[in-house]
Amino acid sequence: MSRLPRFLKPLTAGLTVTLLQLAMTLGLLAPEEPISHRYSTLVQHDSGWFTNIIDRGYQTVVPPIDHKVMEVSNVAFFPAYPAIARLFRDALQIDTTTALLITAQLAAWGFWSYFFLFCQRWNVSAALQICGALLIAAHPAAFFLMAGYSESLFLMALLGFIYWSTTEGGAAKFWAGLHGIVMSATRIVGIVCAAFPIVRSIFQGGWRGLVEAPKRFRKYTSAIGMTVVAACGGIAFFVYSQLRWGHWDIYMLTQAAGWGIVPDYLAVFKPSSYRWLIPALNNPTEASQMSMTLGALLLVGVALCELVPAIRRRADLPVRAGIYFCAAAIYYLSVSGVACVDMESMLRYEFAVHALIVLAFLNFLRQFRTPPVFVRAFGIAAVALLSAAGLCVQGWYVWNFTRGNWVA
Repeated sequence: MSRLPRFLKPLTAGLTVTLLQLAMTLGLLAPEEPISHRYSTLVQHDSGWFTNIIDRGYQTVVPPIDHKVMEVSNVAFFPAYPAIARLFRDALQIDTTTALLITAQLAAWGFWSYFFLFCQRWNVSAALQICGALLIAAHPAAFFLMAGYSESLFLMALLGFIYWSTTEGGAAKFWAGLHGIVMSATRIVGIVCAAFPIVRSIFQGGWRGLVEAPKRFRKYTSAIGMTVVAACGGIAFFVYSQLRWGHWDIYMLTQAAGWGIVPDYLAVFKPSSYRWLIPALNNPTEASQMSMTLGALLLVGVALCELVPAIRRRADLPVRAGIYFCAAAIYYLSVSGVACVDMESMLRYEFAVHALIVLAFLNFLRQFRTPPVFVRAFGIAAVALLSAAGLCVQGWYVWNFTRGNWVA
């Protein structure tokens, strides 16, 4: 491993984690059927909508019907994931189901590769890298990286956008823009996450930099330009919707009509939104409600770590602030969207928040000196226990998901 070129180490590590996730899902938890059938069980629920979009294209009546029928109104998902899967299907001459899974799993490899690329850039120790990877992979919803869902593509594009937008050089700007376009074309929240360069620049120059000399302002101009480019994926979808159906917001209208999604932008500020009881394993709605509470606690915890004078560290703060901004944006918009349906699917949406916080916290921790042996032992034991518990819950969800049951 040490003899491999520097850039290949993260790619190899990312591929290893991806294959381990896939092997655990298919080898241990999927139905005891031939491998081809086991593999196809990773396409469930929302995957059917993506399949419908790939096979038929976007179709809808105006206004959308008031219940979920994909043959009538299917404009409830952003286009990047089905578009890329269709490219794979046509190029490789494979069926749509396999194309969906190949796209998701290649994106998962990309996500893990960027995770290890960040660790390499920040000189994170091997022990911290393993602990961070375990904490992400053990999240109960981490298996969605392997399923026919858009989680892996969104996270890969988001981490790639952050990675390349914090890299110098013209080629890096091109790759940052490309990743940003895919990110905002995959999920609506990607349009907000496109503001990462602006947040980073503000923390680099300070608030006074906003009104300082033109030299300082030019730095913000570059960040604003990158944000605009990154948001073009989502904006293009809205333009397409306006030109085809006369409603730029047909996506939101379809979500409201078919799924009953009426955003509540004050939900995060309402105590009644938070649930503190341990959820039942066979009740995915309760698990999603609890994940909303845990997500808030994670965000508050990292804020305290960054603000408490005794432990705060300013090195790399602009990058961490940008990552925290993306995590908070995903959390806020996800909660606002699903509050009206009892936080359904929040477990899956919170996974992206969890992954970003773990990544930023690795950057924070690597600045400290090596702690005493007993502190390291306690930390490793805590990670091991949390990971074991998370993997057990994840296993239960995978078992149900691959048999067609709803989990998130």
